Amino acid sequence: MAKLFFHYSTMNAGKSTVLLQASYNYREMGMRTFLLTAQIDARAGEGMIASRIGIASEAETFVPEDDLFSRVSRALAEGPVHCIFVDEAQFLTADQVWQLARVVDDLNVPVMCYGLRVDFRGELFPGSAVLLALADEMREVRTICHCGRKATMVVRKDASGAVITEGAQVQIGGNESYVSLCRRHWREAVGDRAVLPEA
Repeated sequence: MAKLFFHYSTMNAGKSTVLLQASYNYREMGMRTFLLTAQIDARAGEGMIASRIGIASEAETFVPEDDLFSRVSRALAEGPVHCIFVDEAQFLTADQVWQLARVVDDLNVPVMCYGLRVDFRGELFPGSAVLLALADEMREVRTICHCGRKATMVVRKDASGAVITEGAQVQIGGNESYVSLCRRHWREAVGDRAVLPEA
């Protein structure tokens, strides 16, 4: 039985590495995979999924207007597809997540989505929120804060290294713009320090 998976994390946890390894495993067994990534994130080149450790693969891109159920249906018309892999899944629209759920339910093809859970403000991305609601299975891809705790949050920095707490939800960038932190250090970075009750 096919399932909808959501592999989530903060920045620099290795989501793309895990995706590329899983797709490679399918292909090594002679199975066909269908890779999708958000057109908005072309840091590795348009239509490329790339990992910081140096591995990459070509992928088709999606934009908010795309009907992903139709895209997958067309791919299936060309031959069997054994698994769909979606990188940068936080950029999916709510409708697109539902379309991928239909791929699982109606076409019986597993869909593995990889993406960020929250933005630099600590708020869910729309695509991630719907994936958290609909996914059959969720798996956290873990990374660590500078203190050694699990990183669950991310801060955005400007060109001078100062933490930014306002702005558009989407700004494409990597290590030059974002730092993954545990919740405690994220709160400190954004100026949310605990107020102790008076004795």
